[in-house]
Amino acid sequence: MPFNISNEEILETWRMVEVEKLDIRTITMGINILDCRTDDADKTGRAIYDKICLWARDLVKVGEGIERDFGIPIINKRISVTPIAMLVDGFTKEQIIRVGQCLDQAAREVGVNFLGGFTALVHKGYTRGAWELIQAIPETLAATQHVCSSVNVGTTKAGINMDAVYDMGQIIKKTAALTADKDGLGCAKLVVFCNAVNDNPFMAGAFHGPGEPESVLNIGISGPGVVSNVVKNNPDCELGELANRIKNTAFKITRSGELVGRVASSRLGVPFGIVDLSLAPTPAVGDSVAEILEAMGLEQVGTHGTTAALALLNDAVKKGGAMASSYVGGLSGAFIPVSEDAGMIAAAEAGALTLDKLEAMTCVCSVGLDMIAVPGDTPAETLSAIIADEAAIGMINRKTTAVRIIPAPGKKVGDYVEFGGLLGRAPIMPVNPNHSTLFIKRKGRIPAPLQALNN
Repeated sequence: MPFNISNEEILETWRMVEVEKLDIRTITMGINILDCRTDDADKTGRAIYDKICLWARDLVKVGEGIERDFGIPIINKRISVTPIAMLVDGFTKEQIIRVGQCLDQAAREVGVNFLGGFTALVHKGYTRGAWELIQAIPETLAATQHVCSSVNVGTTKAGINMDAVYDMGQIIKKTAALTADKDGLGCAKLVVFCNAVNDNPFMAGAFHGPGEPESVLNIGISGPGVVSNVVKNNPDCELGELANRIKNTAFKITRSGELVGRVASSRLGVPFGIVDLSLAPTPAVGDSVAEILEAMGLEQVGTHGTTAALALLNDAVKKGGAMASSYVGGLSGAFIPVSEDAGMIAAAEAGALTLDKLEAMTCVCSVGLDMIAVPGDTPAETLSAIIADEAAIGMINRKTTAVRIIPAPGKKVGDYVEFGGLLGRAPIMPVNPNHSTLFIKRKGRIPAPLQALNN
């Protein structure tokens, strides 16, 4: 195996696991399913089920074996597939829902917790299949447990498809309504992207993109606790030196991730893809990106200076990872999901962290507005406007941005949504009361910026 790791690195990894809560957040197997297309939706669904079960039958077992052999926790084992919209031209919404149910059955059969790829890439417009798939999203997410969905509505090269942005506001509202008994849980499995990447191992946005091989294994690491300890142990060093120390730590974390990825690749007989070195928090104490920022000297995340601190963190993590591996990909940086980060939750509860401040922070972090709960009566057009703002940040800055937002049915500011597990809980955050309806109803396409002509 063309990857060497020293005894010193092994001991360092052991310390990070035992003391600082280092884990591998996910191993995600990408599977090409384009060859599963038939003229019959049910046969297509069955072919997809069979292929997933064939390729991923040992994924969970191999992951558990690596945990035992190396002592590194692997929290999630997941699957991503080719964007389903690429297979379903000519199928109706109802037929596509049945395909989605086959995906769910396959995920359950092989034992993964999530399966991504109920996806449409519509940054310049709709195919018939993409339109029908998007219409099928609410019912599919309501009827399935493991399926995750994503829609890419813009790119730096193409601009922003505002028809799709308008539609996704409606789709999110309907998804929330159909899962109202679970606080709108369906929306936690749905993300709207600008500049979506093809090799993202993290849900809900993972899909096996065009240009990927027949199958591939991508690793998503974590490590907020490790980085937090570095910052806490260096309370007096100036920011440039602090960035260096975070960078060195990200190097070590990434090496551990690549080790796990290459071992899993070898045991499964699937090519190794990338390490996504994003700092992915959980609701557990000590596993928080907000805690890192506060350890830098902020009284509470969301105060003035938060965006600068996050920029330093994100840049240092990327630099350390790029030195550790030639195969860094996915999103790679720092995630700021409100419901999945105990420090973010506390800051939102205290009013220190607002939707507007989160939007500013997305200019310098890995993705965008993530796992944010808003009042259930928030208009669909307001949701679309929030998506449009994030897409504009991504388009202009040539980065991936996304929105995963939950308009919690029947909930208002001061209430909470409770999802449990990795998805956590979140306070309902206020949105700007002024409407954007007339702007959003213009639809059309926001043209690509001038940098789109770089070639």
